[in-house]
Amino acid sequence: MAAQEGWNVYQLDVKGAFLYGELKEEVYIDQPEGFIKQGEEDKVYKLNKALYGLKQTPRTWFSRIESYFQKEGFIKDNQDYALFVKKKSGKMIMVCLC
Repeated sequence: MAAQEGWNVYQLDVKGAFLYGELKEEVYIDQPEGFIKQGEEDKVYKLNKALYGLKQTPRTWFSRIESYFQKEGFIKDNQDYALFVKKKSGKMIMVCLC
């Protein structure tokens, strides 16, 4: 569509995006190898934020970015859940999260 209409296209890869997801449930992990505290080997860590490798991470990150876009006046597309559109003063911006 962008090529057909002659629109500008910009791409951004956010390396640490998943680290900003807020967990809605309590998640505990074992102490990682090499960081096990002597005398407390049976203790676990409670996570405050999402972490790479958790099954909840993509969902929590998407929930946070979705609420931001909606707060800023973007409308989520009915056909593609990852497409957000905002129209203002005859201009349009489309953001697709892939």
